Amino acid sequence: MPVKPSDREEEFFAHQEFEKRRKLQVEQQQKLRDEERARLKDLHFMHCPKCGMDLLPVEYKGVTLDKCSACGGLWFDAQEFETILALEQSGIAKIFSVFGRT
Repeated sequence: MPVKPSDREEEFFAHQEFEKRRKLQVEQQQKLRDEERARLKDLHFMHCPKCGMDLLPVEYKGVTLDKCSACGGLWFDAQEFETILALEQSGIAKIFSVFGRT
């Protein structure tokens, strides 16, 4: 005669199955987020936020800035602006005169 599992056993196994499926779903969602982040980075990395053209790295006093090859926009990464301001004693006008349009 087969032994019928108790209600507690059924509840335990149902809970285990639920947790297993929930964990799998969380992992799949994280994988999709990571893939989307990588896709967006590939699509936008080193492209001008204004016009979409390529950004070219430009060195200024040891700090690498990004200058647009088309519109001439100058883009700073995190802390680059503060670093340059700390290096320049005469102010911001001197910085932008170096990168003026040709």
